[in-house]
Amino acid sequence: MPRDSIILGLSGYRIQRIHGGNPVIMNVRYTGEVTCPFCGSDSLRTKARYIRKLRHDNYGTRPCYIHLQGRKYLCRDCGRYFNQRFPGVLPRYRSTEVYRRHVFRNHMDGICSKTLAERERIGSATVERWYQSLLEKRVSERKNSPCPEALGIDEHFFTRRKGYVTTFCDLKHHKVFDIALGRSERSLEGFLNSLRGRDRVKMVCIDLSRTYRSIVKKYFPNATIVADRFHVIRIINNHFLNTWRALDPVASRNRGLLSLMRRHEKNMRPDQRIRLEEYFKGHPVIGSIYSFKQELCQMLLRKTCCPKTCRKMIPRLIDLIAQLQNSGFDNLVTLGNTLDDWIDEIVCMWRYTKNNGITEGFHNKMKMIVRRAYGFRNFANYRLRVRALCA
Repeated sequence: MPRDSIILGLSGYRIQRIHGGNPVIMNVRYTGEVTCPFCGSDSLRTKARYIRKLRHDNYGTRPCYIHLQGRKYLCRDCGRYFNQRFPGVLPRYRSTEVYRRHVFRNHMDGICSKTLAERERIGSATVERWYQSLLEKRVSERKNSPCPEALGIDEHFFTRRKGYVTTFCDLKHHKVFDIALGRSERSLEGFLNSLRGRDRVKMVCIDLSRTYRSIVKKYFPNATIVADRFHVIRIINNHFLNTWRALDPVASRNRGLLSLMRRHEKNMRPDQRIRLEEYFKGHPVIGSIYSFKQELCQMLLRKTCCPKTCRKMIPRLIDLIAQLQNSGFDNLVTLGNTLDDWIDEIVCMWRYTKNNGITEGFHNKMKMIVRRAYGFRNFANYRLRVRALCA
């Protein structure tokens, strides 16, 4: 690559002179081929010369301006006048694309528009305008893209006035596909009808939400619904802990014992197991419920099982659910009814490794986007930033 192209970050230009101290001024000339933008002809006649003064990326720590020599041409083939076009410089702009991308990256990294404007000696409104235009350019590159094969659906809070936002995540490529305002079928109907390639979705991962289950069955007819493993295990633990609190309200307030009751057996040290067994000697009913919970969780945590293995485990799962429904404890009966209602989606967890942990991770990133912008009121601006930064 020529030395001038390395310094400027633009190809096809030659630096004729560098002068000035603060700011640095570069006299530059374009050496590439010039053609008519209307007919593509290179049969041109020079009519006038002019200088375009453009703000460019900083020269070290000093602001830099480019004085670009341009020409006005007459096309001999189509007879139309035009000003010379320059790659990397948009018409009627007073800055290069290299400099605008520099401002965009700094603002995206967390530097507020006021500080960035003072540092770069430009207006804060200019920073925001450039940032929005480059965001829109990023999003337009993925406009009208079809639905992914593996889709994760979950909701997160937006504002008090507008409520919740539903996130559609591409689980295969680990990126956000899109977001839509609302979490009910009525509020999402227009968005879902506008999606392209809904028939190509093969798997959808959701939490135990009946609303999302009905939406998936209606709008993604070829998709297999898979329950999110994290939410299933969390519901089991919550109902188990509520049962424990009802049986022994005093011991359930012990934080050390509570930590042990929440853990899986494989994550315990030998001394912790001994402590738990000593507690169960005085409370055998709680010990049996705990052993039952461990067996159920270990079964549901299995992944990538073949169809033959799944068929062997299904009768045992049905038997465990029936035991919950006949246990006589209100929380465990509720848990059994929930698992029975979602048994098809839960069984599908054994065949897949994908879950909504990817979606939850993007929700954390969205919270940082909201914090950095000091909140959003306009959902269109929020959606634009999420699609540009999380996709």
